[in-house]
Amino acid sequence: MSRKTALLTDRGVIRVSGEGAAPFLQGLLTNDVEKLNANEACYAALLTPQGKILFDMIVISLPAAGGADFLIDCAAAQTADLVKRLGFYRLRAKVAIADESATHAVVAGWDDEPERSPGQVVYADPRESGLGWRAVLPRDEALPLGTDGEASYEARRIGVGVPKGGVDFAYGDAFPHDANFDLLNGLDFDKGCYVGQEVVSRMRHRGAARKRIARMKLAGEPPPPGAAILDGALPVGTLGSSSGREALALVRLDRVEEAKAARRALTADGVELALAE
Repeated sequence: MSRKTALLTDRGVIRVSGEGAAPFLQGLLTNDVEKLNANEACYAALLTPQGKILFDMIVISLPAAGGADFLIDCAAAQTADLVKRLGFYRLRAKVAIADESATHAVVAGWDDEPERSPGQVVYADPRESGLGWRAVLPRDEALPLGTDGEASYEARRIGVGVPKGGVDFAYGDAFPHDANFDLLNGLDFDKGCYVGQEVVSRMRHRGAARKRIARMKLAGEPPPPGAAILDGALPVGTLGSSSGREALALVRLDRVEEAKAARRALTADGVELALAE
């Protein structure tokens, strides 16, 4: 593996396989898994019927002799719940769903090409080209990488404006457009029905999202995630993850623009911040 590599300790791995795997996922997720070639990935979410994000994930299509085989790269804290939710929807579908987090890990790399070896699944990060590539590999091969690279990966993720679920947006509370799914290749507007599709379509046809995850520049040390962003006493948004003097935040775009036009400083826990150029 490249030295510009990070073991992502906050990610889990689920396998969904069997002859019904592709139509099963296709009927649940916001993206079109049936378009994927072997070792290609897409960003997707499983929504509530009201259109809010329950789980976000990267879905990787694997070569399969019969049926279909997919890996799901997802938040480790949500892996057990996602397996349970997929099992709830399975009904009579001919699919197997397995949590492989104990035996496999997710690694991210950038700048250099990855070294490929048997047992590793390498794929381009489908959300933003600046995030490079990712890989699912046996956990015993990943653990020697250690955790030193995670801070560099987080800085890169924040720098290109890619949010992390559970930090930059709350599961069960945010709509896909709030979390920039339409900008991060996480929605397919031409595929068939899936859970929450009607709400997503309405938001698309409305023409503009009121709230977005946005990159922010800070004038001081970053407050903790969840800090309220204020225009005076008026709530504007909520601070998410940060690295150095850069952060992501879920903000009301109209209120941010009003403050900018009036040359009023936004603050979070007393620290001034502004939209990154």
